[in-house]
Amino acid sequence: MWTCSRRLCQLVVITAALSTASVSALHAEPEQPLRALPPDAAIRATTFAADLVFPERAEAVEALASPRAALLKPSGDGPFPALVMVHQCAGLNPAVAHWAREGVRRGYVVLLIDSLKPRDVQTVCYGPRAGVNLFRGAKDAFQAAAHLRNYPFVDPSRISFVGYSWGAMVGLIVASARYTDALGGRPFASITSFYPGCFRVSRPNAPVFDLVSDDMKQPVLVLMGDADNETPAAECVGKLQHAKSSGSLVDWHVYPDTGHCWDCQQLDGRTKTDMRGNQISYRFSAAATHDSSKRLFAFLGALPAK
Repeated sequence: MWTCSRRLCQLVVITAALSTASVSALHAEPEQPLRALPPDAAIRATTFAADLVFPERAEAVEALASPRAALLKPSGDGPFPALVMVHQCAGLNPAVAHWAREGVRRGYVVLLIDSLKPRDVQTVCYGPRAGVNLFRGAKDAFQAAAHLRNYPFVDPSRISFVGYSWGAMVGLIVASARYTDALGGRPFASITSFYPGCFRVSRPNAPVFDLVSDDMKQPVLVLMGDADNETPAAECVGKLQHAKSSGSLVDWHVYPDTGHCWDCQQLDGRTKTDMRGNQISYRFSAAATHDSSKRLFAFLGALPAK
């Protein structure tokens, strides 16, 4: 039988909490301080899965015929601004591939990463697998940005992060100055999170912490749907307000009558029961997808050149 020391067992409990479906989600009271995971625990949480190997060869957008990890660039020498894109909890899909193509068409280099398949993981919707948790995802993102800085066609001062659902929660972590320092990352120029969970993680014998931090020093945009019962906007807004009042550079928008994964046309009409017992029904919204595209690229376009 496998056994562990008390300290290692506590770490396993912490890392088991780092997913959409294995957290205790509480409404944030505006007067409550947001809690952070201790830096040493954040670092250790990244050590249960090996580093990714990123695509070396840059490709034209037309080469992305189906969802896969890829390094895509516009035509020309650049240097171009760049995006690190991170998928939902079930991995790469047509919706994320669409966003990657849209980014390239708008003049961005896009590094579309896959945190799951190279590690033989199908999904983290129901908990971490094979060491893939949100802090491992954050380290993936920082390493992806470092990879992009090797290319002369990338403007190293304008690398932004865009994440969706699970990737959006990774975005909340990379937005934190304390986690950026702890994980040895370099701050992104900006972070955009589509329909994240803003959970407070509370597990026995482990530190309680929020996914939303009060030390977001780069511009952060959070986009949510008010009919989302998988990662409810109601659990985000109070915490985001608290973060903003503490000096974080965060703004958000909530779409009325819009649920989770509104851009996921491939899921339209599907249902599931999540780990919190919620019955989730996916509904594609062309209007929210169009508007969120406008908001995303207006936000990115407003970033000052350095």
